[in-house]
Order: sequence, then structure tokens, then C-alpha cells
Amino acid sequence: MKYPKELGYRMPAEWETHQGTITTYPQAYETFFDRMDQAREKFVQMVKYISEGETVHINVDNEENKKDLMEKLEKFNVKGDVKIYINPTDDAWCRDYCPIFVKNNKGKLLALKFRFNSWGEKYPYENDEKAGNKITEILGFEKLNIDMVLEGGSIDVNGKGVLLTTESCLLNPNRNPHLSKDEIENKLKLYLGVEKILWLGEGIVGDDTDGHIDDITRFVSEDTIVTVLEEDKNDPNHDPLMENYEKLKSFKNLNGKPFNIVTLPMPDPVYYKYPGDNEPYRLPASYANFYISTSAVVVPMFGCDKDKVALDILTKLFPDRKVVGIDAYDIVVGLGAFHCLTQQIPEGKP
Repeated sequence: MKYPKELGYRMPAEWETHQGTITTYPQAYETFFDRMDQAREKFVQMVKYISEGETVHINVDNEENKKDLMEKLEKFNVKGDVKIYINPTDDAWCRDYCPIFVKNNKGKLLALKFRFNSWGEKYPYENDEKAGNKITEILGFEKLNIDMVLEGGSIDVNGKGVLLTTESCLLNPNRNPHLSKDEIENKLKLYLGVEKILWLGEGIVGDDTDGHIDDITRFVSEDTIVTVLEEDKNDPNHDPLMENYEKLKSFKNLNGKPFNIVTLPMPDPVYYKYPGDNEPYRLPASYANFYISTSAVVVPMFGCDKDKVALDILTKLFPDRKVVGIDAYDIVVGLGAFHCLTQQIPEGKP
């Protein structure tokens, strides 16, 4: 068997032009609880901006939820290209269970379907696994099934051979206990067409994914990385994020040059009291969980004065796109945000 890299495939950077975005309607009560309806409205606002520049493909569980979604699309005057499929899931976080697309130099796309085990067997995931496989059939893409657990939110690429990830997630024994660090690196290179893996340490408090990269550090161009920092030295996020920042400053690209590192603030702590819990839970709120679509960058907002600071920084980094902030409290109750809800389909042919 020849690996995708050997056949000339690579994973495009998120800011490269998309033909579409796959996403899943918020539907699980056990994820959003009493914030479900509000989460759905924030989801539709996200879809509105993304659909202005590309097709948005939405999974729904059943006809009842499809009807609810269509009503909300009308309520928020969504005029872009939206397609809805009955494709039942367990949860909304399709970044992690839908395929990752790679592209060759002839513009052909290949859907890589890694195994999904719900972030280390934490929640039910049988429907998510099925939905991630079925969406490639619905959309008509060639698919390669890979016997390795990997979530889309655990990696980020610059499109030029470099991949960012975290040790706390990819080296966690609840994912691929039979694989060493070197073996994981080799598989990432062979399947995603990258040359270099950059490892950060831990993620943020409240993140049940064991530290996904998309909550802390993101490529925004071939040579620029944004990373979140917590100024409060008494906050439990301060030390691990500072350690990641120091590592980032030492990283080099394929040409041996350091990256341009831009810092984002962390929002004020955000909490939610889940049914049956005695104490409020600190949510994994982060401005790094933005989604770069073809025409817009959708940024989570959390109702504090740092919202504007983060939005201004990202606006300067994406001069060719509309950078929009959407209140994400009702979404992050489910322990994710806009990047977790989306998976890009690069421009290309099946």
C-alpha cells in the first residue's frame, strides 16, 4: 500500500479556499442541557457567515430536527448555500469524527477517516463513527479508513509541511496505547503529507479532550502562529500556557526560521452548573477556537472586555476576511466552540 504522502497528497491549511464545511446541528440534551435552543441559534448564526462563501453541509438526527433547523435558518435570514442530511450522530463536535481531507497536486481530494473513540472512551460514539463514514458517501468522496485514533481538533497545519499538536492528547494512552511517539509522528507524516511535528504540552482547564490544540494554539498563516496566554498567575491556565509559549518561541519552520508568534488573551473564567453537580464547572472557553472559512473567520465571544481585544488582534491577522464574533456561552456549555463544530472541505474534486 502507498500512503497519501507517497501519492502526493497533503493536508491544506484551513485558510486555503474551501468548497464547503461539514457541521452537525446541536441535538444532544446531555451536551447542551437547558441551553439547547440558545446553542442552536448561535449555531445558525455561525452557519449564516460561513454559507456566504461556501456550501455548508449539516447533519441532523431526524426530520423533526431538520424542521427546527430550517425554521431557525429562516428566522436568521440565512441566504447562503446550505444542505441538510439525515445522518444521526451522538454529538455535535464533527471536527473530531468527520474525515480530514487531503489534496494532491492535481486537485483531487481524499477523505481520511481515522478512528474516533470519543476522546478516550468518555462518551457514547457509535453514531458519530457511522456518521463520519456516511458523510463521505453522501458527498461522493473517495475515503481511506485508517486504524488509528485521531481527532481533527487535536492537530493544526500550516499547509507547508508543519503540524502542531499536544503531547497531552496524542500521547494519552486512551487513544493509541500501542503506538510510540515516533510511530505517531511517522503516521501523521505519511497520512497528512507533513514533514515536521511540533509538540506542545497541555491544554486548558475544563477541556475534556485531554488538551486539543484548537483551544490553545493555531496557525493563521504559513509563518504566523497565535497562542493564548493567561495573565493571572493564580489561574491554573497560566503556567501550562506560558510553558507552551516558551516552546513556540523555540520552534522553526522547514527552512530553519522561527515563527512569528502572536498572543491572544484568555477570556475571564466561564462557568456552568450541570444538572446533578454540586459546584459550577469551569468551561474550556478560549478565543483560539475560531473557524477560518473562505469568506469569514468566526470567533467565540464570552461577554467580557477581552472579547474586543481578541477580535481586534484576529481582524488584523485576516485582512482578506470578515472577522465576526458570536457569543459562544451556550455552545461552550457543551465543552466546545465554533472550530469544534466544523470540518472544512478544501476546494478540489472527488
